[in-house]
Amino acid sequence: MDVLVMIGQLLLGLSILVVLHELGHFWAARAFGIKVEKFYLFFDAWGFKLFSINYKGVEYGIGWLPLGGYVKIAGMIDESMDTEQMKQEPQPWEFRSKPAWQRLIVMLGGVTVNIILGIFIFWMMTFKYGDSYIPNSALKYGVAPGVVGKEIGFEPGDKVVAINGQPLLKYNDLMSSDVILGNSVITVVRDGKEKDLSVPPGILNTIADYGMQEFVTPRTKFSVDSIVSGMPAAKAGLQKGDVILAVNGAETIFFDQLQSILKANQNKKIELTVSRKGQNITIPVTVSNEGTLGFLPKLDNIPFETEYYGFFESLPIGASKAWTSLVDNAKGLGKVVKGEVKANKAFSGPVEIARKLYGGTWDWVKFWNITGLLSMALALMNLLPIPALDGGHSLFLLIEMIKGKPLSDKFMEKAQIVGFVLLATLMVFVLGNDIFKAFMK
Repeated sequence: MDVLVMIGQLLLGLSILVVLHELGHFWAARAFGIKVEKFYLFFDAWGFKLFSINYKGVEYGIGWLPLGGYVKIAGMIDESMDTEQMKQEPQPWEFRSKPAWQRLIVMLGGVTVNIILGIFIFWMMTFKYGDSYIPNSALKYGVAPGVVGKEIGFEPGDKVVAINGQPLLKYNDLMSSDVILGNSVITVVRDGKEKDLSVPPGILNTIADYGMQEFVTPRTKFSVDSIVSGMPAAKAGLQKGDVILAVNGAETIFFDQLQSILKANQNKKIELTVSRKGQNITIPVTVSNEGTLGFLPKLDNIPFETEYYGFFESLPIGASKAWTSLVDNAKGLGKVVKGEVKANKAFSGPVEIARKLYGGTWDWVKFWNITGLLSMALALMNLLPIPALDGGHSLFLLIEMIKGKPLSDKFMEKAQIVGFVLLATLMVFVLGNDIFKAFMK
């Protein structure tokens, strides 16, 4: 069932983004009197399609290959690769007959709609749900580092006070792009003294391997919640509500402390000092092969605060979130180009997007937030100056406007073929990487 939910969310999210992106091209083309012959969600590769109808001279349909979509604009070398049409005399209703500035607007129509959609989604989400965060001042016990955090130099109990010299007021900002994109400095207070931790430029590689949950988490005290039947905790007589105070006589009041001790004592017998109903008792227990006892913890509550905004107040905040996601994606892409982040760590295909982002639970708030992020990512991808992408077409049009004459049809055909080869190669790489990651899981 989880798999179906993941697939359903992915298909719905991509369908919304693709349809609206292609509508941007469609509306712009029709506004300038350019004929649109096809409008397809997904690709009808090799002529196969799931559904199609003709309405007012346009064929609307759904293809079988869920890797995007397209509009076939008359007089333009596009995804359909209809080179025969280009050999005929230009018609006034064709793309190639229009001024370069009109063609440029048509090419940027899809990206424009994706950007507007991203801003609109973040605007509405901010207006409806506000901006929730954990006040940094609420983390009285500091943070507990995971694998990623330890690589940077965090130690249990560190209190983060600043990022790049700016005071940290919201704990959530510790997970921002200013940190995870590397080349930043985190200031912590440790043993009463400030210490600067440098985040390496390639930290995204480690995050891709272990996940953000292995960066840092708020350090909290805990109690025993539910007990797993048949596990060491149940056999030893640990009960719901017990509070573990020490292990082998050493104070152990934080959950990350207990986890570290258990991992270091796999298959070994340890002695727990437990507070139960006001009395301290001693419980001997043998740690499992996996370094666990077999209970779920009840962590101390970490207080959240939410700031709410009016309808128009939410607009600049939503726009800022959308713009930040676009800039972050561009920075991440730049790190791949510079070799600071491995491509197989940075790029995710549909399997990874469905599993890591959407997940197996249908949560509309999460769905729309992720769809907003993907809309901005799609806008950036289409702006790349690669032939066959909107950015490549736009680059050629800008060159035409500077030269004062169009590039040759033969050049455009060859460029389109090169672009499709590049995109196909990238798609094979991403899908292959997806399948490999899924297999390794």
